Amino acid sequence: MEKFSSLARFKSSCPFLGGTKTSTLRALSSTISPRFPSISQLTERAVGCPIMGPALVMRSTQMVAGYASVAGQADVQKIHHNKGIFPGTSVSEADISKCPHASAARAAARMADDLAAASTAKAPEAKKEKAAAAGCPFHKAAAAAKEQPVKSAAITETQTTPTLEKKHKDQSYRYFNNINRLATKFPIAHTASMKDEVQVWCANDYLGMGNNPVVLETMHRALDKYGAGAGGTRNIAGNSAMHLGLERELATLHRKEAALVFSSCYVANDATLSTLGSKLPGCVYFSDASNHASMIQGIRHSGAKKEIFKHNDLDDLEAKLQKYPKDTPKIIAFESVYSMCGSIGPIKEICDLAKKYGALTFLDEVHAVGLYGPRGAGVAEHLDWESHQMAGQSSEPIKDSVMDRIDMITGTLGKAYGTIGGYVAGSRDFIDMIRSYAPGFIFTTSLPPCYTLKQVNVRTVKERFAALDIPVVPGPSHIVPVLVGDAGLAKAASDKLLHEHGIYVQAINFPTVAVGEERLRVTVTPRHTAEQIDGLITAMDTVFTELDINRISKWAKLGGRANVGTGKENVQPIWSNDQINTAGLPQTLHDGDTALVDVNAVQAVRESFENLLGAVELSETELKVEAALMTGAVEHIAGALPKKVKAPRALVNPINMPVAPAVAVSA
Repeated sequence: MEKFSSLARFKSSCPFLGGTKTSTLRALSSTISPRFPSISQLTERAVGCPIMGPALVMRSTQMVAGYASVAGQADVQKIHHNKGIFPGTSVSEADISKCPHASAARAAARMADDLAAASTAKAPEAKKEKAAAAGCPFHKAAAAAKEQPVKSAAITETQTTPTLEKKHKDQSYRYFNNINRLATKFPIAHTASMKDEVQVWCANDYLGMGNNPVVLETMHRALDKYGAGAGGTRNIAGNSAMHLGLERELATLHRKEAALVFSSCYVANDATLSTLGSKLPGCVYFSDASNHASMIQGIRHSGAKKEIFKHNDLDDLEAKLQKYPKDTPKIIAFESVYSMCGSIGPIKEICDLAKKYGALTFLDEVHAVGLYGPRGAGVAEHLDWESHQMAGQSSEPIKDSVMDRIDMITGTLGKAYGTIGGYVAGSRDFIDMIRSYAPGFIFTTSLPPCYTLKQVNVRTVKERFAALDIPVVPGPSHIVPVLVGDAGLAKAASDKLLHEHGIYVQAINFPTVAVGEERLRVTVTPRHTAEQIDGLITAMDTVFTELDINRISKWAKLGGRANVGTGKENVQPIWSNDQINTAGLPQTLHDGDTALVDVNAVQAVRESFENLLGAVELSETELKVEAALMTGAVEHIAGALPKKVKAPRALVNPINMPVAPAVAVSA
């Protein structure tokens, strides 16, 4: 902040500082340059200024010389002794870091190198003139260590620099914003400065479960009893009752015989696919062209042969299956919801082809679990809604249902469920094979111990974007990919939304999406309020206008791209009106409204952990507060809804359904 205060004083003198918003300057001054790690992004930009550039280089040279001068003074020994360090025959890295001027001199030298490199847009030079530092052995050792060439058997900085430069030139280099989500103010986060708050519109915490009070309460109780870590891999010390209970729960969710938990679904996909492919002799993988990197990596690690079929193209898949005898081991690997375009895989039809050609099916439900189906088991469950709804929480499979026909299902706990971890569910034999042979499971430390409103909000955002001619890649899922079509423009749009409108939406570019299909991936949650949605729509419209980004009508004139402007925009959402209304009449929150938590769910969670964590004991005050919350919520449901008619957002046909009692939590 001291650096920023100094900058603010010169805004009237410098055209760049004067014409740049305070929030932007603050962000640039507190964010490290990805290319030159000893300076900020603001300093990197300042080097290009004809006045500030030479001044910065000159000042850095003076600083290096100044530290060397201090090192040569006669009283340098006193400085060392005051810090409790004494020069010996050898000087360690720890000694250098203790010495106040040696460590500062090394930092200044690094900064000088980075400034020089930034000014020439080249990598730092290996040799630079050094000022003499005769009096300080630590300073000498630091300088000598810096001059020592780094030995590498396989790769050097010179070799990696052109690769990184290429990403900068084609504007596909990835920048990571400093975003810190606030548990009590979701979906609000602060940036590098805790005073700068922004709205998060691109997180995969689709339901806001990362700050759900029931989840947090249970995690706190588990931490208090069992501690933070797992203690090792599952086969050494990390196999707990929590893991076993979670695996039973996940197996029941997908109505499978067994499940296995991993540290992430990336690891689950990699470990499962690599193990199956390597243990089934002659196995051939059939992989959708848009599959996630974790699936691609797992198939590659297996060493098995692979056939890549066009995205969601059943004809192409069948043509490739026909090339192999029926007795050849085959696995069709695909996803339910493709997270960058929002399309949904033809699961039932792929199962039909698998049966016809003798193939196993592997379905990634990462972006669907918790969001689709009457119990949140994913799209495979959603496709047989009524049957699964009638079966309730039974663990028994529903014969010939789509979910039953899938051999292996992977999912995550890190998106809609708001925490961390991944898993695979399937037959007992398949799971036992993965448990016994997958290195990603055996050698990895184990894990430490509303959704209908979301669908309404997603529809609202998609409809309002369409009304303003803002292009959204069409799809039936909850993903809202706003097409930009240029890497530089996508990054500029993301920056403008963040720094000028307080809205964080990350730009997505190659290799995640194809070149020319760059986009802003918007995710809408049930906790986004009507006012926040209004702000998003207005800001996006403004940014599209200011940057002259193509809208739907312009893409149509250009022949279309990513199914935008091709007449394919009218895609029916997978959630039907009747399915949405099974939860009552979901209404978008407004600023100041409270989000509701189902009392039955609170009770069910507490009871399920009672054996391990004990009963939840509330204080007298807490009991009174909870009673007041419950009473207010019941009154709210019984008819204490606002009488004032607000902006019409009726997206579904109303159906009168009973609503479960609910308690309020802070929005």
